[in-house]
Amino acid sequence: MTKTLDQKSQVTDASSESILGPLPHELRRHLYYTLGHHRPNGDPTYYYRALAYAVRDRISDQWQKTQDRFAASDSRRVHYLSLEFLLGRSLNNAVQNLELEQPVREALQQYGCHLEAIAEEELDAGLGNGGLGRLAACFLDSCANLQLPVTGYGIRYEFGMFHQHIENGRQVEDPDHWLRDGNPWEIERRESTRTIKMYGHTQRVMDQDGAMRVRWVATNDLLAVPFDMPIPGYKNQTINTLRLWKANTTDIFDLEEFNAGSYPEAVAAKNTAEQISMVLYPNDASENGKELRLKQQYFLVSASLQDVLAQWVKKHGEDFTDFGKQNCFQLNDTHPASAVPELMRLLLDEHKLDWDTAWKITSECMAYTNHTLLPEALERWSVSLFNRLLPRLLEIIYEINERFLAQVDELYPGDVELRKRLSLIEEGSEPHIRMAYLSIVGSFSVNGVAHLHTELLKSGLFADFYKIWPKKFNNKTNGVTQRRWLSHCNPPLRDLLNETIGKGWESDLERMTALVPYADDAEFRKRWGEVKLTNKRRLVEYVKKHTAIEFPEAAMFDVQVKRIHEYKRQLLNVLHVIHLYNRIRRGDTEGMVPRCVLIGGKAAPGYHVAKLIVKLINNVAAVVNSEPKTQDLLKLVFFPNYRVSAMEVICPGTELSEQISTAGKEASGTGNMKFMMNGALTIGTLDGANIEIREKAGAENFFLFGLDAAGVVKTKQNYNPNAIIAADAEIRQVMELLEGGHFNKTEPGIFDLLTSGLRNPQDQWLTIADFRSYIDAQQVAADTYADQDKWNRMSILNAANSGWFSSDRTIKQYAQEIWGVEPLDS
Repeated sequence: MTKTLDQKSQVTDASSESILGPLPHELRRHLYYTLGHHRPNGDPTYYYRALAYAVRDRISDQWQKTQDRFAASDSRRVHYLSLEFLLGRSLNNAVQNLELEQPVREALQQYGCHLEAIAEEELDAGLGNGGLGRLAACFLDSCANLQLPVTGYGIRYEFGMFHQHIENGRQVEDPDHWLRDGNPWEIERRESTRTIKMYGHTQRVMDQDGAMRVRWVATNDLLAVPFDMPIPGYKNQTINTLRLWKANTTDIFDLEEFNAGSYPEAVAAKNTAEQISMVLYPNDASENGKELRLKQQYFLVSASLQDVLAQWVKKHGEDFTDFGKQNCFQLNDTHPASAVPELMRLLLDEHKLDWDTAWKITSECMAYTNHTLLPEALERWSVSLFNRLLPRLLEIIYEINERFLAQVDELYPGDVELRKRLSLIEEGSEPHIRMAYLSIVGSFSVNGVAHLHTELLKSGLFADFYKIWPKKFNNKTNGVTQRRWLSHCNPPLRDLLNETIGKGWESDLERMTALVPYADDAEFRKRWGEVKLTNKRRLVEYVKKHTAIEFPEAAMFDVQVKRIHEYKRQLLNVLHVIHLYNRIRRGDTEGMVPRCVLIGGKAAPGYHVAKLIVKLINNVAAVVNSEPKTQDLLKLVFFPNYRVSAMEVICPGTELSEQISTAGKEASGTGNMKFMMNGALTIGTLDGANIEIREKAGAENFFLFGLDAAGVVKTKQNYNPNAIIAADAEIRQVMELLEGGHFNKTEPGIFDLLTSGLRNPQDQWLTIADFRSYIDAQQVAADTYADQDKWNRMSILNAANSGWFSSDRTIKQYAQEIWGVEPLDS
């Protein structure tokens, strides 16, 4: 007898003798009994929450079995420490990975609901900001897909980065209270709460064995309460874990103060403690902001390391002989760098190991990923702040530094300058700790995230360390998960791929190469173009809903979405829009290809120049979009509150992907990979992963412009942007419009900082130097787009050659070349 869908959806856990009923029954049960809504009156919020609980129930059995399987294994375990995990929404991801789409749709039908509408009720998890956090989320997805024993550790931020809206063209930040209605995907694990120490001072005491020990006393303690979120693998019964820490006080409030009527004082300790996990990345423009950020970083690493050590002791007792061999802590950038001295502290002070043993363990289980080439982005903390907040860790850092510099003296005796350059402590009127250096010294592996990035680390930023430890350094080019960034977000293309090359690409993106012959199939190119048009229409509606601007679907959709930063050069993009606008104004429109430019991203609250760039984009958009002559030829939109769920609509509808950072500044990029998978063509510099994208797609299928990294260095030696402007009539006219106040008639002088920066010979972003090349490459892109059949062929070849940029490939390399872990099959 053939089983019904309801019968197939039943899950029985014999060990606990619990039975889940059919999905419609479970949905109804959660509506009635979990949420207490017998008659939700059509409110989709309750349907979403009930469905989330019902799906999570189906995850739970596999989740527990995965953890039991990992616990029983003697395989090395990996602990991924990151201050950001930009997960986006969880419902659709879980439904897809657990093969529940049809049962879910049937369960919702009884209430007249559609999965797409219900999924929109989920708020994006506010656990990250940009590429770093989204990369971490993709990595967790791939670890589960590959059945690797990897646990993510992060902070359960009450408020995300911020919700961005635009007023009079300016970015305005609102709180992103993504947890206001709770999070149905998390499970609190209060039994694993950890105590975190801060402030206080240290004492030297003799222990019972006559050994001198250090005690960290008079501390202000707080609690780290773990909340676990499931990370489901793709159709493989593996559910990995993301453990997020919430800060809490050791005492709810001071009852004496409360009874005396001092209500604010009574809860002051609770409020201070909870600030640590309140907001993602506090503004660190003030000293208080810096202190809070350092608290966040230490809070994450201390709670996570204590957690792993507690699990080890439970299984192995106080025998740490194999701890370093059996565990690996991957530091996602310098934010978790204090894991090095904190693990030393725990091993020395709490578990009574000697220094050499503790250091051997620490240095064989720490691995560091660097994500930036910008020296100013490498974290430095003042010694005075560290001494006040983390006095014991400061002592350990000084000891690590002294022993390390002794090694340097042995290798290079008398080289005082080298010793100064390599010191973990940057001396000066206000000494600072170099956290990237601490990460390198304390780790067995240091990796960059794209070939060029790693080479520049070895030859530039970390050249002295590379000279000492060449074998430590390696490259792991970033990747993104095709399950979210193609299969989930682009159903029309997913269906076409499944029909054409089969479904295997969802687990092995290298199979996309089977598409290559279809690039020469005229009928397939036509169908490919129809898929893109479907996605463009969806994007048209999305943009209209959020900005009231309607894109003509026949235009080229030209997109740049990423964090707003000078090195990412949104300013160069706007200059090109002004150039096109100026051409239209003067009647130079023969053969011009209609273009819709979409720019999105958030500027850090304290980053004045980035926020000014947002203002310029919006001002230019207001002028361009209101000009009658541009209506059929040019549109510009700044998309507000860019986030993961927005990218899931933007990415499939994009045709030209803007990856235009100054060469040598972008470590890798991941948006470039998502766009490539979905068939967008890239216009970009030879920077970050663009280089590898161009190699894989073929130089003829990439619109290259601008200086390369070596050219940037050479140009800076004698850069004269004013001479370039004077010699190029089109660039000069763009600057005249900007400097003449054409886009800020009622706000004179507001863009002077930007225009003076463009003209400054010290402009490290070299925007004017690359402007002419960018204009020319954009014209080549437009001319190519005019031949839609040719464009579709190039689009197919981009997608077909995107296999290298799957995070599955990246994680396989981490697992084999850094972590030394094998899949633990279900």
